[in-house]
Amino acid sequence: MFNANLPVVIKNITPEQVQQVSIGLVAGVDEVGRGPLVGDVVTAAVILDPAKPIEGLNDSKKLTEKRRNVLYQQILDNALAVSVGRATPAEIDQLNILHATMLAMQRAVAGLTITPESVLVDGNRVPDFGIQAHAVIKGDGLVPCISAASIIAKVVRDKEMEQLDGQYPQYGFAKHKGYPTKAHFEALAQFGVLEQHRKSFKPVAECIAKR
Repeated sequence: MFNANLPVVIKNITPEQVQQVSIGLVAGVDEVGRGPLVGDVVTAAVILDPAKPIEGLNDSKKLTEKRRNVLYQQILDNALAVSVGRATPAEIDQLNILHATMLAMQRAVAGLTITPESVLVDGNRVPDFGIQAHAVIKGDGLVPCISAASIIAKVVRDKEMEQLDGQYPQYGFAKHKGYPTKAHFEALAQFGVLEQHRKSFKPVAECIAKR
């Protein structure tokens, strides 16, 4: 159910508005991994079951890893539908990170086993889902279905960084998750650029140029 009286981009969403936009089959969408120098940008779409509320949903960044993992499993066990979308480093390099993120969000929604009536996206931009949608500023901490998507995307991407760390332990991916930290810069300088790095990102491009 879509409320046409609300703007496409909702700032300072009120509890009443959260209730309004959460009626019906609503998919929450969020992304993780726009800032890292390596790996996919990962998005998730989640349709929660009103009959099975999940306590403690919040912005994934505000939760401990242990709590995220518990909620991750609860979401998988209780949500009506969960889907993960992504865009690869090659797509990020070709499209730029913003457009690649929008593409990944579209893929997440398209992958849902239930077609939502509307979509709520964290942030201030809404890609074309073919159905009505709102963007909610700071929605990942305020709207339960977006919080759930935030948690799914975060846990999935963190696990992928841990797997990459197993392949290339010298880069420290398990610790910095691919973000542009001092340790990551030092590893790039010492060991070079991997296939999984985003070649269009400035620190990676500079490393390629130096070599």
